[in-house]
Amino acid sequence: MKDNDLQRRDVLRGAAAAAAALACGSSWAQASAWPSKPVTLVVPFPAGGGTDAFARPMSAQFSKTVGKTLVIDNRGGAGGTVGASFAAKGAPDGYTLFMGAVHHAIAPSMYPKLDYDIEKDFIPLALLANVPQVLVVNPKAVPVANYQQFIEHVKRNPAKLNYGSAGAGTSHHLAGELFKQQTKTFITHIPYRGAGPALQDLIAGNVDMMFDGLGSSAAHIKGGRIKALMVSGSKRNPAFPDVPCAAEVGLPDYTVTTWYGLWAPKGTPADIQARIVEEVKRIGTADEIKTIWASNGAEYGTLTPQQFGAMVSSEVKRWATVVKASGAKLD
Repeated sequence: MKDNDLQRRDVLRGAAAAAAALACGSSWAQASAWPSKPVTLVVPFPAGGGTDAFARPMSAQFSKTVGKTLVIDNRGGAGGTVGASFAAKGAPDGYTLFMGAVHHAIAPSMYPKLDYDIEKDFIPLALLANVPQVLVVNPKAVPVANYQQFIEHVKRNPAKLNYGSAGAGTSHHLAGELFKQQTKTFITHIPYRGAGPALQDLIAGNVDMMFDGLGSSAAHIKGGRIKALMVSGSKRNPAFPDVPCAAEVGLPDYTVTTWYGLWAPKGTPADIQARIVEEVKRIGTADEIKTIWASNGAEYGTLTPQQFGAMVSSEVKRWATVVKASGAKLD
């Protein structure tokens, strides 16, 4: 090989190495600089719902831990799919994040024309909270002392009672349909544009009951504005030890958990993803967050992004089966 060919090859190798080093350096600088401005967290439900019960404390702690503002952007509608669609189209630069929920694993089976795919258009980052559903009633509209009195009341009044939900296709809706199926009762479904508005109407007595996430109902249960009759699953919740679980009242297969997770739009650089995950872990160690999560009967997520992604895929399949078996349809 001629000397000039060797020199040319060495020059090309050097240029390639320099370019790679520059790219790595630029990538590292980009990640280490994140966030250099406020970050937007899209919450796909109106203020006051279960998602907000965790998003707002997280936002406050983000400012303390990270030093920048986490701006909550509430975009409700269509069971959380309007906000999800908006977030999916956000710039993949780490400054638009999405706080979705179990509802977004249900949506593919309820909304056949979604313009986004929760598994393909988002990058799973973290499971933020896991909390059981709770059956709550307005104590004036449904004057019962316990679950047994409640179920007797429902069976004596078929089709006369109703339940509010965060919208068609949400876990609130499906929890109600499962309850009807397993208890062989009929309660009319009233969909809202989020758990917040539904909960306000429950407290006002405009709807009789809800199958709500414990996070949004907790303060109102403690304040006596609504009454908790049952938490889903096979064990009582430590935050409400006097409320029986579904297995205790004769519903061993009634398990509905509301979970909330954090995603980034597809294309967000891996190094920025890692920075976000790191900060989310730090936020979860704060005493304020531990106290709020515990008071809401919730557990802070410990899954890796890969484990969270696998959980979401599993939930999409699980809820597709539930939707088909329950016969639930959009109202």
